[in-house]
Amino acid sequence: MTIRVAVLITTKPGRAEEQVAAFALIRDAVRAEDGCIRYDLHRVENQPDRFLLLEEWESSEALAQHDASTMMAEASIRHAAFRAGAAEVLELSEAL
Repeated sequence: MTIRVAVLITTKPGRAEEQVAAFALIRDAVRAEDGCIRYDLHRVENQPDRFLLLEEWESSEALAQHDASTMMAEASIRHAAFRAGAAEVLELSEAL
C-alpha cells in the first residue's frame, strides 16, 4: 500500500535558505532509497519561512527504513539549528 506523507516545516526567521540547502544535501540520496516514489520540497506561497515536504513511499516498511536511517538522524541534528520547532508530519489517505 502506497504511503503519502506531508511534512509542514517552519524555519527561524530569515533562515529559510538553510532549509533549502539541507534538503539539497539529502534529496538525491533519499530519492534513490528503496521504495521512495516522491520526495519534494515546496515553499509555502507568501510565507518565506514555511515549507511543505511531500513524500510518497511504496510501503510503510520503506518509510520506516527511511525514517530510521543514519542519514535522517544526522539531518535532524542539522535541522535543529535553523528550524523554529518540530515539523508537523501528516500521513495522508485518499479522500474519495
